[in-house]
Amino acid sequence: MPPDTTKTTGPKPTLRTIAELSGLAVPTVSRALNDAPDIGAETKARVRRIAAEIGYVPNRAGVRLRTGRTNVISVIMTTDADLTNHTGRFVGAVAQGLQGSAFHMNYTPYLGAADRMRPVRYIVETGSADAVILDQIEPGDPRVEYLIEKGFPFVTHGRTDWSDSHPYYDVCNHDVGRVGVEFLARRGRRELLLIAPPAEQSYGRAMREGASEAAGQAGVNLIIDPQVTSHAKRPELLEVLGRRLAESPRIDGVLTASCSAAMSATAAIEAAGRRLGEGIDLFSKETTDPLLALFRPQIHFILEDVTRAGDFCARAAMQRVRDPSAPPMQFLRHIGLDEVQEGRV
Repeated sequence: MPPDTTKTTGPKPTLRTIAELSGLAVPTVSRALNDAPDIGAETKARVRRIAAEIGYVPNRAGVRLRTGRTNVISVIMTTDADLTNHTGRFVGAVAQGLQGSAFHMNYTPYLGAADRMRPVRYIVETGSADAVILDQIEPGDPRVEYLIEKGFPFVTHGRTDWSDSHPYYDVCNHDVGRVGVEFLARRGRRELLLIAPPAEQSYGRAMREGASEAAGQAGVNLIIDPQVTSHAKRPELLEVLGRRLAESPRIDGVLTASCSAAMSATAAIEAAGRRLGEGIDLFSKETTDPLLALFRPQIHFILEDVTRAGDFCARAAMQRVRDPSAPPMQFLRHIGLDEVQEGRV
């Protein structure tokens, strides 16, 4: 029989309120809410359900005093390049991954590369979270180096030069670059233009390397545009792509790394009087449950599941806090030609 939550319409709910409704002792309720290993899963679920029903909100200062933890995981991401709601989907998946646990999520944005150390230092120095999740990773990322030095729990969405020793989730972007070139070459495309992520980021470097290796093996010409990346603003992408297509009319294949860049490439191709699937193809990485297929069904793409990435990072962060001595959770998804969602041309 469900608890009678009418008792909680007056004063602010407390641990004692949950104890009265559940028939459990206050210490048991507290340990259940804090995910104690000696409390059964069924009891934890019942306590959390009652807490949610009555609107119980834990006192963070009190939790920290009792346990030494905040029960907060902070997602630190830039606001510069929200690649067609990539940030929102990832953050939402992290929040979903923490649901039902003792942990809560906060989102800490930063404004650009020059600002990205500030939120990391703040969280470590103030102890305002138990762990952080980072995106847009560099091979020798200074944020990761700092967190390792401080012994502070973290997870990366992407790999660093130290990935053997820390938790991460990544898609093999070397595979993405290789598969994109191989796919376009099989379609008879010989002059390819790559709009890659920034070269200083791990996935940008990996995609460039994979595409370059595949181009050499397939005997096709690959142009990696040095002026813009897939993170560039749309007007800049349109201007550079338009000029490239005008200067190099032999370009018959374009590769991009994001839905937003693919849309800009499509606009530039059509502005040049060309049609996708008729003498020119577009291949992209897609993260938004194929929006590109609705936008232009001729676009070929690989689907990266950002929701899966966020959920994994949430679970990896919780494990790092609960059991720092356990082997770090790591996942690398490889991509094959058979995963290309071929456009209708």
